[in-house]
Formats: sequence, C-alpha cells, structure tokens
Amino acid sequence: MQEAPRIYNLFPLLAGPVAKWQDHLPRIAEMGFNWIYVNPFHYPGFSGSLYAIKDFDRLHPRLQGNSKKSPDDLLLGFCKAAEKHGLQVMFDLVINHTGKDALLVDEHPDWYVREHDGSVHAPRTVDPLNPNNVTIWGDLGEIDYGNTGIREAQIVYWQALIKRYLAMGCRGFRCDAAYQVPMDVWRPLIGDTKKSHPDCRFFAETLGCSPQQTMALQGAGFDYLFNSSKWWDFREFWLFDQYNQYRHLAPTVAFPESHDTDRLINELGTGDPAEVERHYRFRYMFSAIFSGAVMTTMGFEYGFNRRLHVVHTKGEEWDQQYDARPFDLTGFIAEVNKVKAGSKTLNSEGEQRLIHGHDGPVIGLIKFDGPSAHDAKGVLCSILNPDGWHAHGMDPGQFINHDAGRFAPFRELTPNSGGGAFEPGNWTPVDPLGIRIFEGRADG
Repeated sequence: MQEAPRIYNLFPLLAGPVAKWQDHLPRIAEMGFNWIYVNPFHYPGFSGSLYAIKDFDRLHPRLQGNSKKSPDDLLLGFCKAAEKHGLQVMFDLVINHTGKDALLVDEHPDWYVREHDGSVHAPRTVDPLNPNNVTIWGDLGEIDYGNTGIREAQIVYWQALIKRYLAMGCRGFRCDAAYQVPMDVWRPLIGDTKKSHPDCRFFAETLGCSPQQTMALQGAGFDYLFNSSKWWDFREFWLFDQYNQYRHLAPTVAFPESHDTDRLINELGTGDPAEVERHYRFRYMFSAIFSGAVMTTMGFEYGFNRRLHVVHTKGEEWDQQYDARPFDLTGFIAEVNKVKAGSKTLNSEGEQRLIHGHDGPVIGLIKFDGPSAHDAKGVLCSILNPDGWHAHGMDPGQFINHDAGRFAPFRELTPNSGGGAFEPGNWTPVDPLGIRIFEGRADG
C-alpha cells in the first residue's frame, strides 16, 4: 500500500532561520506526518512578501540569519535531516508571477505582461459576484505565457530552477496558482522532472478558481489537488460534486486551516478552550478521512491564534504562542495519522457519498477505495456529529443500504474507541463534535 501524503506546513517566517528548522523535525515526525511543505524562502521584493520573489539565488534575510553557509547548503542540510526523520520535503514553486522588482524583470523584460505605458502588469482578480470588486497585487509582476515565441526559453528557465531544488533534496512541489500557468508549460516541466525523479510529486494549488480552470489542467501530470472541504457546512452537497469531479483528475488534499486562511481558533467565535479543542479535533479528523491526503499548518497542533502573514510573521512568535498555547493536540494528531497510515481506504480517493441522518445534524460518509462501489475492495463508513453540545447517532443500516453491506464485518478505526458492532439495528452514538469511523474490506 502506498501511503498518501500527510503534510505539515512549515511556515518559514514562523520557523525562523533555516539553521533552526531542524529543531521542529522530531515533533513533526512524532505526529506521523510524512511530508513537510515549505513556503517560498527567497529574497523578497520591495513589499517583503514571501510570494513577491526578487532574487531566486538568495534567501530571505530573516531565513539566512547569521549563517555563513550558502542558501543551497542550508536547504540541503534541512532536507537531509528531514529524510532521516522519514519526512520528504516539498517547496513552493511560484512561476505564475515574481516580485514586480525581480531581477528577472531586467534579465527577461519580454517575459512579463505589460501595461499600455510599458510598466509591468500586476496580477489581479475580479469577484464573480461583484465585477467592481477587483483585487490587485501591486507588488507582483505577472509572467506572460501568451507569447508562444518565448515559451521554450521560459520552460528551460523553470526546469533549471526545479533541478536546483531537487539537488537541495526537495522531493515535491506545491504549485502556486497552478491554473494561471498553461498546461503546455506544466506538462514538460512535470514530465522532465519525473524522468529523472519518478517519485517526485506535484501538488496543484487551484483554490478560488472555477471548476473549468481546474479541469483545464487535466493531462498536465499533477499528482494532487487541494480541495475546498475546509469551507463545508456539513450539510450541502456541493463539496461532493467537487470531489467527484476532481478525483478523476487527481487525488485531493484536505486541510482545516492554511497559511492563506485565518487561524481556526479565530473563526470559531468562542472563548471556551474545551469547545475550541473539540472543534480542532473534529476538523482535523474530518480532513484526514475525507481526502486521500491531509495537510495542517504550523501551530495548528497548539491552537496558535496569530494569523500567518507573508510579510510580518516573525520567528519569535513561535515561542510566544507556544507558551500561551490553549491545548496540545500532538498526541491526538499522531493517533489519527497512525490510523490513516494503516488503512488502504483512508489513503485512497474513490467514490464518496453523503448520508443525512434522521437524528439531528448527524451525517454519514461512505468512502470506497475504488472508482465505484462495484470496483472497490474496501469501504470506510464514518459518522460525523457537528453539534458542539449534544450527542447524536445513526443506525448502521443506513450505510448497508448504500452498497456497504458486502464489506462486512466492520472494524472500528476511531482512535481510543472500542465501541459495539457496526451492524444494522445497533444504534451507534457519537459524542458532540465527534467522529466515528469503521472500515470493511472484501479482500480481508
């Protein structure tokens, strides 16, 4: 069985100088992650943003720190140390734009979209519900992929950057705003990389774009996409429409928060630490069972409340927030990740169905490990109770009636739970903000 990625996002500015990143590796490994995702670490442009890269050959000053080592040597040392802890490292691959004052603007001025006055065009987005609401990233310069006459030179440049990353020990790439780069660029980049590094993984970041833009990447060679499960209300069917559309393109990654979102603790609107912790457990476990791959963000395990910022976050915030942590979920995350690592179904991205229960807000998820129920060898039956105050339950018979019956008997995978048999008529209760999961296999 090939384990799907369980990703820990090491946010560079919060982790501090690269030389200190290794301090976090034991904790990350003990929690059962097998991948580390690192946001951009390069020397930034005038805005100071990690994503407004000015110079690919230098580190952000706060990440270089006092070390006299070269950026490549520092990053190679980190990747080697991660590998010793059983962790593969992915870097952010940002090729849809650079900083507006990037060295690349002077080196290849014809590679950028230009305004009428000749200035570099800043990327922007228009709110589909309000065309007058336009967001412009004034510190960025948009790469021009519309000129096919220079495309080969652009591809060669990005291939060289990827090879440099691989030489540092990088084994995967999170491709920022992948939908803004043509498939005809991604296909040779990914294909060339996999000729020399067949196990390298490419993760397409497509959040916020239309389904048509995401599906336009089909055939590019991406191994994973990021899905929108974080924003699901645990009632509507839209998430399953997205899931069943995207799983034919690539498996997906679910997450309870990311560096682009506010901290979950701030979104909950409650000051009760016990309730907050239950929400965190619920959200992480849901992310782990919904998708083949799961990701969490640095500090989530301790309920950090300061939103990550691509300019202003500082390394000293780690100690400050750690000392004020409202809880410690490292043990719980380790248990969930262990269960996920050992289940064929939890590492797959097959057909998935939603069942609305008859008792309050409780819902059921059925996830097959094959393209359809007919082709599957295993099934996961999960009962979710998003109610924060009251226990609810479900009769397993509702799952059996949805093609899960041939996989009986079921074993419970819920961490620290040894409940009764999962069979019709045996009412299965679920605690407030609880999830219970049961797996059945037709292949033993």
